[in-house]
Amino acid sequence: MSTIARRAPGSLADALLLLVERGTMPVAAAIDLAPLVDAGLERPAVLVDVRQLAELRGVVETPTGDVRIGAAVTLAEIARAPLIHERFPLLASASAWPRDDAVRELATLGGTLGQRPRCPYFRSCTPCLKTGGTLCPAVDGENRTLAILEGGPCYVVHPADVAVALVALDAVIELASARGVREIDAGDFFVRPTTRLDRETVLADDELVLGVRLPASAAGGMQRFTRRTGDDEFALVSLASARRVDGEGRLVLGGVSPRPYRVYTSVEEEATSGGLDDETIEGLAERALLDVAPLSHNGFKVDLAAELLREAIRELASS
Repeated sequence: MSTIARRAPGSLADALLLLVERGTMPVAAAIDLAPLVDAGLERPAVLVDVRQLAELRGVVETPTGDVRIGAAVTLAEIARAPLIHERFPLLASASAWPRDDAVRELATLGGTLGQRPRCPYFRSCTPCLKTGGTLCPAVDGENRTLAILEGGPCYVVHPADVAVALVALDAVIELASARGVREIDAGDFFVRPTTRLDRETVLADDELVLGVRLPASAAGGMQRFTRRTGDDEFALVSLASARRVDGEGRLVLGGVSPRPYRVYTSVEEEATSGGLDDETIEGLAERALLDVAPLSHNGFKVDLAAELLREAIRELASS
């Protein structure tokens, strides 16, 4: 990292002009980028430091009642922001991971959303579909932490807890480039390997995440974030559940798919209908996981996901 040129533009416009140049990459804390560079998985020529840009800072309420979080805001700042605690406790809970205080104080929202998968083959530069290879060694190899839903031909899972929370909260992600600003629903920001293998989001090479907007319609109600961990702090399975003030429900799983996995809307609707007995709750959890296709060593994730779903559906039905 020390031999890579670094630029600290004084304005967003200057930063976006720099990102047009080939080999440039936006960076804040570089928590995930540094090991990727060391491993040869990323080879930027110039890093564009965006931490101090005003457009990427702050947690503020908009005139419409939405809450906007700048992409350079850290997970620790999100977790302790009064607006988030009061209106979007689901995101506050998800932002409390990892437990390492130093990491949370450095890790930014934008960097967290754009972090690369923790697949052991990808991270070790083993020839695979994401490193230029022709097959996924995880299919017949080490796949304990990988996808049980929407996998193939690559079976990575997205590692960000906050991503799961943002999808459940119907968040909108703001993207900026020299071509302009565009907004995309959080549920459409993350992509499956069938869409692209070089990245896990729709972010173009010359774009950066500007911020995230949480709609007023998703504030309040019942919100809960739960997770099950393995040997490290990354979630094996997580679940963001919410019953909005308008009565709509959200159930979004993490750790099971290359992107945050929102269950069928019919399951969400029935889960919030109230008066559900144990048999019905069990059936809804099974229906939510109808499409599971576990690999040789991660079938236990199906049981973990079903357990979290049953707990959440019972809570949604009674709230």
